[in-house]
Amino acid sequence: MKAQKYQMLVSQIASLIEGEDDQIAMMSNVAAAIHQEMKFWWTGFYRVVGDELLLGPFQGPVACMHIPFGRGVCGTAWQRQQTVVVPDVDQFPGHIACSSQSRSEIVVPVFSPDGKVTAVLDIDSENLATFDDVDRQYLEQICQMI
Repeated sequence: MKAQKYQMLVSQIASLIEGEDDQIAMMSNVAAAIHQEMKFWWTGFYRVVGDELLLGPFQGPVACMHIPFGRGVCGTAWQRQQTVVVPDVDQFPGHIACSSQSRSEIVVPVFSPDGKVTAVLDIDSENLATFDDVDRQYLEQICQMI
């Protein structure tokens, strides 16, 4: 069921961003499409600006605006240059609690053509252990499209 929703979402996002060169415009529609289809609690991007992640387009309640390299789940995904899945954010060392309602999280790096992390896709859930390998696989595919 979840995989089928993601397959439809990937097709929808491909159509939405086809021919678009502006990364912020793409991130805006990608965040909205994921959030609307998957009903996550918070869905958005943080962009690499200098030595920190800066809040980008998102859907959901207000969020942290600046995240240092290597801090929290987002900064760790940037540092490791790989997806980080956290079943229980309270168990993640150094978790940045932008909201106590966030219980689980997945963060997927967005890479430039030359292999540098330019942003991360951050998705939070109000439930524990929301994200699994299916989410990772499809969200990585979506981030490769940006």
